[in-house]
Formats: sequence, C-alpha cells, structure tokens
Amino acid sequence: MGQLKREKIWDPVTRLWHWVLVAAVGCGWSFGQYMSFRNVQWHFYCGYTILALIVFRLVWGMLGPAPIRLRALIPTPKNLYTYILTLGRREPSGTRGHNPLGALSVLAMLVLLSAQASIGLFIVSDDFFEYGPLSHLVSDAVSNRLTWWHKLLAKLILAVVVLHVCAIAFYLLWKRENLVTPMFSGWKSVKASTEPGQE
Repeated sequence: MGQLKREKIWDPVTRLWHWVLVAAVGCGWSFGQYMSFRNVQWHFYCGYTILALIVFRLVWGMLGPAPIRLRALIPTPKNLYTYILTLGRREPSGTRGHNPLGALSVLAMLVLLSAQASIGLFIVSDDFFEYGPLSHLVSDAVSNRLTWWHKLLAKLILAVVVLHVCAIAFYLLWKRENLVTPMFSGWKSVKASTEPGQE
C-alpha cells in the first residue's frame, strides 16, 4: 500500500450534481412506486430533471476536472483486473476519483437512468390520464411495450442502487475507506502516484 495523502478530488459542481441526482432518482422512484393522481405529475418532473442532469454530466465529463472526465470512467482491462485482486485487502484503495469497479457502476447507472427517463417521454399512464410529451410519436402497441421496459428498468435501477449502498458499506467496514464524506467535502485520501480510475 502506497503512502496516502489528502487531496481535493470532487469539485463543488460534481458534488452538487451527485446529491441532486440522488434526490431526483429517489423521489422519482417513490412517486412511480406509489403513484397517485396527486403525485403522478411529479414523477414526470423527476424524469425531466434526471435527463437534464445526465446531459449536464456528459458535458461536464468533457469540460470538468480530471477525476470526473468521461475517460476516467473507462478502466483498462489491466487496471480492472489488478484492482479486483486487491478487493480482499483490509486497506483503503487510495484511488483518485472512482476506482475501476466504481467507475463501471457509474457508467451502468448513467445508461440505465438515460434509458429509463428517455422511455418515459414516450409512454402513457392510462390509470392516471398522464402521458409523456413524445407519446404521440409512437403507436399504442409501442407505448405499451415501452411501459413494460419502464417498469423493468425501475427494478434494475433499484438493484444497482442497493448494490451501490452495499459497496459503500463494504468499503467503510472492510477496507476502512469512507466514500460518503468526500462527496460532501471534496477531500479524499489518495495514493500520491495514482491517476483517476487507476489503482
């Protein structure tokens, strides 16, 4: 294990984006799971917010600081394999930005949320007389099929979120690495020689 040093990794924009996304996904899932005439419109608003946040993240991933660049989210097979071999060690990973597995989970979440929110633009909620702004562009059969995917993706997103929380607990309890506090403060303990996404 290399020497660790505290370094400012997460910029204020990224930290704010992260917590707004957490709120939007949590509220959107809750409104969808327990939908009623009173909250159905808020479910749509959450979807629009998530789409806007993802578009912003793609732009920020090209213009923002190195640890959050899109290229930092694509680990090389060698880095990924090497990192997996270190998971059993009871020591912090010391990576700058996301570790290779964390980076893949971010990509998975962005893809799932993009698909989920985009599908929502085309579906009709017959039970609550609400419809996506682009639902008139597809047939009823397509809209019904997309509704099925929308419900399936909601379950997949929930599974990824639960896995994400379990990973945070694993790093805190086993590897003695707090991943939550840096997302508030921006400061993270990292190896002096690491690059974003590397061990």
